[in-house]
Amino acid sequence: MNLSGQSLLIILLVGLIAGWLAGEIVAGGGFGLIGDIAIGIVGAFISSWLMPQLGIHVGGGLVNMIILATIGAVVLLMILSLLRGGGWGWGSGWGYRRRWW
Repeated sequence: MNLSGQSLLIILLVGLIAGWLAGEIVAGGGFGLIGDIAIGIVGAFISSWLMPQLGIHVGGGLVNMIILATIGAVVLLMILSLLRGGGWGWGSGWGYRRRWW
């Protein structure tokens, strides 16, 4: 497989946006540049497997890629949160934690 510079840039951009959005949705904050890109790219792989299993087929396009990658990244962060013992909920186990002292 041969990726052009433009394809690689689009993959990184989609990963960054999707990872940042998922971090905002699940954890209340991002994970830094590299963390957001990694979470978004892994989320894209998860959603490319999960959506057809659920019978959901979405067309192409940049916006659809970002939406699907964000959904996959949210699923990833929720699974990781459950594995870490954080449970369900906003900001449980990820991102910032409020301290009351």
